[in-house]
Amino acid sequence: MATQVPLWHHYLRAIRSREAARVQEYQRAEDVLLTVLEHMHTLDPRFLVDYSRDLEAFQFALRSSDGPLDMEVPLSVEAAALLIEEPGDVQVADGPVSCRLGVPKGGAGLEPWVTDDVFTASSEEDSAECLGHIVPSKVLQVLKARLVAAFVHCRHHGLIPPGSLNVDRLREEELGLSLLVSSGWRTIRFIVVPVVRRRHRVPALEGAQLTPGFPEGSLKRIVDQGVALVPASAQLWRVSTDYLLTRLLNALRSLQGHRLDSLSILDRVNHESWRDGGQSPGLSFGHLKMVLLWATVLFPAPEDWAELQGAVYRLLVVLLCCLATSNLPHFLHPERNLLRGAGLDLRALYQRVELFASQPEAALRIHVTHLGRSPPPRLSNGVRALLQLPASDPAYWATAYFDVLLDKFQVFHIQDKDRISAMQSIFRKAKTLGDEER
Repeated sequence: MATQVPLWHHYLRAIRSREAARVQEYQRAEDVLLTVLEHMHTLDPRFLVDYSRDLEAFQFALRSSDGPLDMEVPLSVEAAALLIEEPGDVQVADGPVSCRLGVPKGGAGLEPWVTDDVFTASSEEDSAECLGHIVPSKVLQVLKARLVAAFVHCRHHGLIPPGSLNVDRLREEELGLSLLVSSGWRTIRFIVVPVVRRRHRVPALEGAQLTPGFPEGSLKRIVDQGVALVPASAQLWRVSTDYLLTRLLNALRSLQGHRLDSLSILDRVNHESWRDGGQSPGLSFGHLKMVLLWATVLFPAPEDWAELQGAVYRLLVVLLCCLATSNLPHFLHPERNLLRGAGLDLRALYQRVELFASQPEAALRIHVTHLGRSPPPRLSNGVRALLQLPASDPAYWATAYFDVLLDKFQVFHIQDKDRISAMQSIFRKAKTLGDEER
């Protein structure tokens, strides 16, 4: 086992060697887009410019894969003055409950938001206190028109490099506007999203079950920062989970260990090996980020993340379980399965991930000096049956169960006696269950 440790670190070093260049590429593309957004704000002060972009740059640097990045455009509306209407029977696509943003009668400073281009008036009988609603589809249409006008101005006056942005490829997505921005040799796709920032309860972050594994007080600080409401449909808004998940990921930066390193490694392996250099459909960075957040809670002890190879396997056992059961629960909304409707061949994907977990050396070799005989597969019999257990009994979604899987992959090196005892108890229970099914 010890001879394999340098290979993991060589692989991580290769990823890190590109980190500074990726950050620079991101910042060049971001500067182009911010220049356009600044002029858009002068055209229409209802749209603000968000300069607090450090978290997006941090997340982009973690990735080897390419994928769309959000560019939030806050609306200059006093959110606390709006009426949040949550119809009890409205929920969008198996996701967070959605709402409408109502403008109250007599609301001070809300005059810019009751114009026909972003607002639909209510009939008198609809509400005694609501004038009407700020409509996401209308806001997106205005945002698109202002973006085009701002781009034409910036290009005409030489404020952005020639060819850095092409509004002919500006497309409306479900939640925002898709825009390609060139940062030199790399083109980055941004999703420009209108957001309403406000204080809002986040029940999923208020439960004690998520506290282990995260820095003390970090969840409360994230909730205190408020949430972003983004378009959910033509008429409805919803709480942006991406906004919260990025802040949860950022909270892990202050912890010792290889949590974020393990995410970077798996994202690179996913891009290069499981997705054939990005040419095949497969897992996204968002999927892997969700796996890390679950692993952080399931493995809260610092010793779980002290060694690089062991840290990667914490993510791998969670990912394998999700693929085997065809269910990756959303971290903030566990009832939502992120693999449902994703159009992925989960059986083929599982086989690729299992092969890597059993013999990772082939995927980690990046230089001729790393060539050599691979050790025998570390995967022992019975793992695939074990991976199915959470589908039949959610009680298995616990540290002791995943410790059993780590032991099967020969990477369980925890010395805590209580944890060893819990693992052995789960193993005996699973073995008994397997014997009964025969």
